[in-house]
Amino acid sequence: MKNKTTAIQVQLKQAEEMRKFLSEKKLLRDDLKISKDNTFIYFPVKDVPNELGSCNVVRKKFEKKEIKPKSYKEIASLPDKLKHGLPTSYDVIGEIILIKLPNTLLRYQKEIGKALLEVNKNIRTVCMVEPVSGEFRTRNIKVISGEKCTTTTHREYGLTLDVDIKKTYFSPRLANERKRVANLVKPNETVVDMFTGVAPFSIMIAKNANPRIVYAIDKNEEAVKYAKQNIKRNNVLDKVEVINADAKEVPNILQKKADRIIMNLPFSSHLFFTYALKIAKKHCTMHYYDILKEDDVKDRIDKLKKIAEENRYTLTNLDTKKIKTYAPREFYMGIDITANKMPM
Repeated sequence: MKNKTTAIQVQLKQAEEMRKFLSEKKLLRDDLKISKDNTFIYFPVKDVPNELGSCNVVRKKFEKKEIKPKSYKEIASLPDKLKHGLPTSYDVIGEIILIKLPNTLLRYQKEIGKALLEVNKNIRTVCMVEPVSGEFRTRNIKVISGEKCTTTTHREYGLTLDVDIKKTYFSPRLANERKRVANLVKPNETVVDMFTGVAPFSIMIAKNANPRIVYAIDKNEEAVKYAKQNIKRNNVLDKVEVINADAKEVPNILQKKADRIIMNLPFSSHLFFTYALKIAKKHCTMHYYDILKEDDVKDRIDKLKKIAEENRYTLTNLDTKKIKTYAPREFYMGIDITANKMPM
């Protein structure tokens, strides 16, 4: 449908200058599309001030612009009184959105999924998720809109990662952290990624640093399948070795000690700290991740120090940072640690 309105007609060579002027003066109608022919451009305007009196003013029909909503909240079909409970953030992995919904909104999950698809044109599937659980850190997932598919390809910092969000663990919110750690790796380091998942940390390090080798370890066979696929896809077969094993078995499997160890197993990393120290060199950098309340951070560090002492290591340079909020008053924490072997 076209609307007839007042417009300023200018020659093509004068168009950009006029557009800037009309925009600065807030005279340009933003609900109608600018039109042109072989000779002129026509700008639909709200008003024609005296300073444009010498311009050619015409009446012309214009097509209406499609006004895009700024947020899915604007178009989600649910009672206004419930809209304040809609999540302000969600995870995007490739072409899939993962969103957590409170109990009060579960009956409107389809409407919420539909709104998310409409606003995010590059998304093909919306999933409602529950927190990560179990030894393989997988999620209970329900597709609430779009294609019934849980596999996708995610891209970050030049990496291309194939992921099955139902069978493997992957967090897009750790992209900056993965890049940060990769930038710290020194040439010829031996790196052990104890809970590699689909291998994003390992591949980021292999692509952006110059390690001697990265051992990418995971107990989940599905994760290992995708890790091998991703290592090949990102051309780092010569730098990353994938091992399908329980991290507790790593001291018996690896013949080399590590300069750097990555421990990304939130809630459970502390249970494997002893096994990490058994593969650490005399001086080793450890990137430890956990989900903790702020008040519990000191207790966790004290526990790690005690475990280290039992294994004849001292921990220094402990640098703690909040990476993301996990739940009210709970944070995904990262701790950079230097572990030093005690003298005999």
